[in-house]
Amino acid sequence: MATYAIGDIQGCYDELQQLLEKLRFDPASDRLWFAGDLVNRGPKSLEVLRFVKALDDAAVTVLGNHDLHLLAVWQHAHRHFKDNDTISSILQAPDGGELLEWLRHRPLMHYDAQLDYAMIHAGLPPQWSLKGALKRAAEVETVLRGPDFRDFLDSMYGNKPHTWKKSLEGWDRLRFIVNCFTRMRFCTPEGKLELKDKGGPGSQEAGYIPWFEVAERKTRDERIIFGHWSTLGLHLSDGVCAIDTGCLWGGSLTALRIDDGSEAVTSLACTAYHTPGVKGEG
Repeated sequence: MATYAIGDIQGCYDELQQLLEKLRFDPASDRLWFAGDLVNRGPKSLEVLRFVKALDDAAVTVLGNHDLHLLAVWQHAHRHFKDNDTISSILQAPDGGELLEWLRHRPLMHYDAQLDYAMIHAGLPPQWSLKGALKRAAEVETVLRGPDFRDFLDSMYGNKPHTWKKSLEGWDRLRFIVNCFTRMRFCTPEGKLELKDKGGPGSQEAGYIPWFEVAERKTRDERIIFGHWSTLGLHLSDGVCAIDTGCLWGGSLTALRIDDGSEAVTSLACTAYHTPGVKGEG
């Protein structure tokens, strides 16, 4: 049985199917881990959602910023809809409600003790241990799956607070947690977030570094898979597995084998659906 972690799909359904053909993926025996952002900007978000949901126990996916954005658009009458969103087919589909209910019950973080890998969409602040990160993820998951999820989806937008404090409460606390798991790239060594810079390492303001380079990061001894950062690209070093290789932008869609210790990479060259520099989060 093989287990593969796959980077951001963002509606690139045809490329996903071609990659799975290269892997000779068998849902009866193999497993897939999706690093979030199943939807948006690509042409076939509805098909991706239907496919991943139908995989049932053969797949696990964590939520990305585009997945949460889709849920917010759904619950708030398109108020958060952006001109370059490609999610209307989901909202109009006869099974759209069922798909979106399934999506809002996905986790922010997945950890498999047997494989000894954790998976998130974006990043973790240096103050959180693996156990602490799982607890913070559970806080958001409880609200997202509960009766207050509409209010949460409306309140999650924004860049503040910048820094983690145990004393944070309410929407500020949940917003910080969500921003780490789904939007984070750079931070200071003390954990102050910089959420506007979407470039690769070296593009950031002075004083900020990639979140995984913080020397005192409490998850430094863990193996963490993440996507979100297409301008970083494939990065496998010291337990860090960045696997968003920019399929949407004309890069590639990447699968990382994680069950046998090889971290073997299989990639598929992709067609550009959006040109780098188009306004909006990757």
